[in-house]
Amino acid sequence: MPEGGATPPGAWRVVAALGVTQVVSWGTLYYAFAVVMAAVQRDLGISSSAAVGAYSVALLVSGLVAAPVGRHIDRHGARRAMTAGSAGAVVLLAAFSQVTGPAGLYLVWAGLGAAMGVTLYEPAFASLALVFRADLRKAITVLTLAGGFASTVFWPFTQWLESAFGWREAMLVLALVNLVACVPLHAAFLPARGRPAGSPAGAADDAAGRARLLRDYRFRGLAVAFTLNMLAFSAMGLHLLAMLAEQGFEPQRAAFLAALVGPMQVAGRVLEFAVARRVRSATVGQVALAAFPVSILVLAHAGGHAPAVVLFAVIYGASNGTMTIVRGTVPSEIWGREGYGGLQGLLATPVLLARAAGPFAAAAVLQAAGGYAAVCYALAAVSVVAWLAFAVAVRRAPTPR
Repeated sequence: MPEGGATPPGAWRVVAALGVTQVVSWGTLYYAFAVVMAAVQRDLGISSSAAVGAYSVALLVSGLVAAPVGRHIDRHGARRAMTAGSAGAVVLLAAFSQVTGPAGLYLVWAGLGAAMGVTLYEPAFASLALVFRADLRKAITVLTLAGGFASTVFWPFTQWLESAFGWREAMLVLALVNLVACVPLHAAFLPARGRPAGSPAGAADDAAGRARLLRDYRFRGLAVAFTLNMLAFSAMGLHLLAMLAEQGFEPQRAAFLAALVGPMQVAGRVLEFAVARRVRSATVGQVALAAFPVSILVLAHAGGHAPAVVLFAVIYGASNGTMTIVRGTVPSEIWGREGYGGLQGLLATPVLLARAAGPFAAAAVLQAAGGYAAVCYALAAVSVVAWLAFAVAVRRAPTPR
């Protein structure tokens, strides 16, 4: 791997701090909205599509800010950027608790999208790349293991807050959690400086470098693979319960089966951690991407049988959990650690935009075909293309030293 050298003292404290803040940031900015969405709709008198639209705006904004945020962290460090992002989350979650109509809702969630772009995995990975050298892959894996518990913690916590106090009060509490946990940890532990002066140029440091990347078949292949994989995953995330309902599962049983995906994501990351010293990330990614369409086809043919859905959850969850790590590590296997933030941000832009588009793409197929079997086949086909694009991109990727 191009990044040699020992890991400096105190580096793992950065991982520990980010482990806490990623759980809080994902839990409060990404997962909590699904819990309170129905209450927000009733309170504001808006439709489900209007509420989902506000959340989609946030995801779109997070994609648009990914590349400039990554370059900023490369040059100036992560401390100010991620601390400001968490401070913004505090203000905006509090503002969300006070909205009275759709205009305010959309404005606040556009701002929260910017906060996502400065606090979630992509800037966190860029922060680790400033600190870690030989252990960057290990650090990313450990961080995602912690982040995998965000929904496990914050779905029930937010649900309890909303039931006990109301959704507005719940948002104020979540704002307070960001203030108490994320702001001080980011301010105290994240790297305050960017890359040292005179360090080698990164692949995406300037316009000429970014133009070269866009002509590089490896970059284009990774961008296609990661984007299509995220499109399929985000589509499944929103429609999975409805897919299970169409197969005859009652809501509570469907929710229980769907909840298996989260632990399986963590299991996939544990497995990746176990093989990290012997298998390069590119190989892990090929296996994970090949498994993804298999899982969707298993679901398509489950026929209302719970064991088949459990098998789907195991394969699907492990594949997605592993791909979070692969997206963070394969670019450094190919282009090195220098300028990692800008490179990762450039790759992340279409991926995050696909996260917003996926549910709408699945809904369009559903409307045209009239059933979720067609959606499954379409997403499986998209996933096969993602696997092929990745295989082409990494076929000559160097083996890490």
